[in-house]
Amino acid sequence: MAHEKIRRFSNWRIVEHWMLLLTFGVLVITGLSQKFYTIDISQWIIFHLGGIDRARLIHRCTGVIFSLITVAHILAGITGIALKKWPPSMFINKEDISDLIHNIRYYLGMEKSPAVFGRYNYRQKFEYWGVLHSGVLMMFTGLILWFPALITRFLPGEVIPAAKALHTNQAFLMFLIIALWHIYNSIFSPEVFPLDTSIFTGCISRERMIHEHPVELESIEGGPRERVVHEYQEAGTGS
Repeated sequence: MAHEKIRRFSNWRIVEHWMLLLTFGVLVITGLSQKFYTIDISQWIIFHLGGIDRARLIHRCTGVIFSLITVAHILAGITGIALKKWPPSMFINKEDISDLIHNIRYYLGMEKSPAVFGRYNYRQKFEYWGVLHSGVLMMFTGLILWFPALITRFLPGEVIPAAKALHTNQAFLMFLIIALWHIYNSIFSPEVFPLDTSIFTGCISRERMIHEHPVELESIEGGPRERVVHEYQEAGTGS
């Protein structure tokens, strides 16, 4: 059972992740090189892209693709929950707060074992909503900066510098969330090092499911929750 694989992500989620990975990478390279244009590496990037106008064109075209992926993701989620009765597993709820408090108590030695999680834990939800919120903000502020003359026909001119500040600073924050949080959890975390391949293959080992998502494993296998939680606690204590 240790090497058993469990399907966790659909083929669409795998394709979606690759598209986001590629578009986000291009947006970071073309966007941050403009924000920090005085740095040598930024000037090197802009020069090899064909100049500032070409860099801006690539950034905007990639932004359109990124926006379409984001909108499709949101619409798919709304449709799935409303019409297909998908469980709202990424919504933050009271149990996440309880799990957070439980884990803090565990780290302080006040609990015997860490909290047990379903499909997503509170850390993953925080990361997801942080990235999604930033992506939506990037979409709207990017459109304002792309069409300033049109926007100022309906909104005061102060919205342009405000959008620029929001766009560049939020983009940098989004980059830090991905670089420091997501990349660590997906590559350098001891549980997955050297790479978490689940989003590329769609599958995860049963052993990892016991460690990270025992409640979801219980719902998949249809067994009693107490048995799966017991496996999780045994795995955590090394017994």
